[in-house]
Amino acid sequence: MYWQTTRFAIDLTQPRVMGIVNVTPDSFSDGGQHFSAHAARAHCDSLLQEGAHMLDIGGESTRPGAQPVSAADEWARVQPVLQHALTLGVPVSIDTYKPQVMQWALDAGADIINDVWAMRWRGTAADTAPFHPSGSDVIARHGACGVCLMHMHREPQTMQTAPMEGDAVPQVAQFLVKAAQDLEAAGVDGARICLDYGIGFGKTVAQNFALLARQRELLDHGYPLLAGWSRKSSLAAAAALGDASRVTVSVAAAVLAADRGARVLRVHDVKDTVQALAVWAAMRAQDHTTDT
Repeated sequence: MYWQTTRFAIDLTQPRVMGIVNVTPDSFSDGGQHFSAHAARAHCDSLLQEGAHMLDIGGESTRPGAQPVSAADEWARVQPVLQHALTLGVPVSIDTYKPQVMQWALDAGADIINDVWAMRWRGTAADTAPFHPSGSDVIARHGACGVCLMHMHREPQTMQTAPMEGDAVPQVAQFLVKAAQDLEAAGVDGARICLDYGIGFGKTVAQNFALLARQRELLDHGYPLLAGWSRKSSLAAAAALGDASRVTVSVAAAVLAADRGARVLRVHDVKDTVQALAVWAAMRAQDHTTDT
């Protein structure tokens, strides 16, 4: 299986590690330590040295309760980091839901658009004027970029005040498959599409772990999965960590997701994840009862 992107056909026969670069002052996970363009560019270099296969650059926090920023401000944060990352020889993703930012990023050469709204965001006239195309229009018009569609219940400001109810797995699967099919109907080749079940985005702790336990049900529709468990609060809740480091539990979740078929792992702690995956791969190589 390959994920087709602007410059690369990414081989997904083995899990790929996507290193997170938050160019925000209010990220829940890193406290804005890479907010400056200089620090974010250096972080890109460090993540690749640690073994990341691709980079995901975001200019707006989507933590619960986060306040949105304008497209212009988001692009001002992201553009100098993207410009540097595109020289590093790996696929570069932009984490955005705004069509205008998608267009600017793709015009600059970005390989992937990672959209937590799964192309649903429309904004207000003030948000979008004079730019009117939807995210789907931008992606379809490009003709080659990769796209990741994520499930989110409600929106960042409200998603944890009233989480999903019932069995999340079929609901998430139905949502993601429809989002992918809608994009294909707009002219986007299915080989360009990856899905993310959205850990922590409007789901309870139990629902998050149900999605992990039954992750293979999400693979039945033929699209590759991206798993974004890194440093999520559900991990801290399960391990009763309080304010302690979430690195170990994040790595454990990443390996479990890979073992259940996820092919892109979006992580903060690249070195630890890469090392853990090497152990997992060594075991898999000797386990002739597993699928290749």
